[in-house]
Amino acid sequence: MAISVFDLFKIGIGPSSSHTVGPMRAAASFAQTLREQGLLEQVSRVEVRLYGSLSATGVGHATDRATLLGLMGEWPDQIDPQRIEPLITQLQDSQVLQLDGRHAVAFDCSRDLLLLDESLPYHPNAMTLEASSASGSLLQQTYYSVGGGFIVEAAQIGAAGDSSEQVKLPYDFDSAAELLALCKQHQLRVSQLMMANELAWRPEAEVRSGLLKLWAAMRECVDNGLRNEGILPGGLKVKRRAAKLHRSLQELGKPNVIGSTLSAMEWVNLFALAVNEENAAGGRMVTAPTNGAAGIIPAVLHYYMKFNPDACDNDVVDFLLSAAAVGILCKKNASISGAEVGCQGEVGSACSMAAAGLAEVLGATPMQLENAAEIALEHNLGLTCDPVGGLVQVPCIERNAIAAVKAINAVQMALRGDGEHFISLDRVIRTMRDTGADMHANYKETSRGGLAVAFVEC
Repeated sequence: MAISVFDLFKIGIGPSSSHTVGPMRAAASFAQTLREQGLLEQVSRVEVRLYGSLSATGVGHATDRATLLGLMGEWPDQIDPQRIEPLITQLQDSQVLQLDGRHAVAFDCSRDLLLLDESLPYHPNAMTLEASSASGSLLQQTYYSVGGGFIVEAAQIGAAGDSSEQVKLPYDFDSAAELLALCKQHQLRVSQLMMANELAWRPEAEVRSGLLKLWAAMRECVDNGLRNEGILPGGLKVKRRAAKLHRSLQELGKPNVIGSTLSAMEWVNLFALAVNEENAAGGRMVTAPTNGAAGIIPAVLHYYMKFNPDACDNDVVDFLLSAAAVGILCKKNASISGAEVGCQGEVGSACSMAAAGLAEVLGATPMQLENAAEIALEHNLGLTCDPVGGLVQVPCIERNAIAAVKAINAVQMALRGDGEHFISLDRVIRTMRDTGADMHANYKETSRGGLAVAFVEC
């Protein structure tokens, strides 16, 4: 399967790519299909059935709200977050759903939105949408939200002719070993190879402008996180910390803290906290590659752009392209879904991707880049996904800050070597896959084990 950098990085809303962005996209696609097939005006009832992890932590991750918004014809990369609450309130008060934004259907959340204590076989994040008329079912589709905002229709599973598979890449790779071999054979840096592949989808100018648009969205998310204060929604009463920390860092005698590793790391923490607090509040951000791990790559990229006086837009492009190369490997050979392999698939993958991006712009060879990515991922193996209350807050927000610092340290270690190392990135990715398969379901985004249970017991 050919995966683009723009598949891994998407502008969306919080708090979860798999539980919020994916379900909203699925529901919006469902509404669009009804319209395109001329069925919209016949619909008198819509039923939503959420399974597995989408059911277990759906309310905490706003899956229910996201699905309703999608049915209204809203898309996660286009909706203004400020419109979400009024739209949901209007639906709850009127018990009328404006399907695709144009056709009124009676909708009672207690009757028509079902959280089911069962799972479907293909993936833990499953949902079925059904539209009916007075005479019976008009359309029923099952979707799987497989991480990072990716959705798969049940009818597509195992089907040939997927459009992404039809794209022929000049430098296709399925493993880090193949990536390194291609770089060596064609004398390319990882970012150069990735750019050549992206040209299979769109012109270079569009690739660059698209990546800079993503960077602008990341910067805006950080800025919002530095400005907004108060208590995060959901009932845990978690206080935002980024704005206060930002003020304290600005008050330092040398706010740029050049040469001070400890103070620089505080800025990295700040950037990650800002992003993930915005995510927890349902703000706009970039899945990188997921929402739960959305603060790591922006924090490391902000670190580079802030502390390198020579940093420029070309560095942003090279950073994101190189990060995507590792994200592609993680998605192809393991998973970026916390519901599938635990948080190692989200925070671990993002940490590895951030290390690859930073290594590239600091001049690493492809072998050093692979080493940095391997170090970063290796030391996230076994990381469970155990959000307290099903909310992407504890331990998720701090976990992004820790992983961002870990990514930078991985690069520092790799750049001190020549790229030769004991365990390959490919082996670590396979280990992440196998560890996720062995991991008990309680530790994979269900909030039924780990810290989620420890909090309740206290």
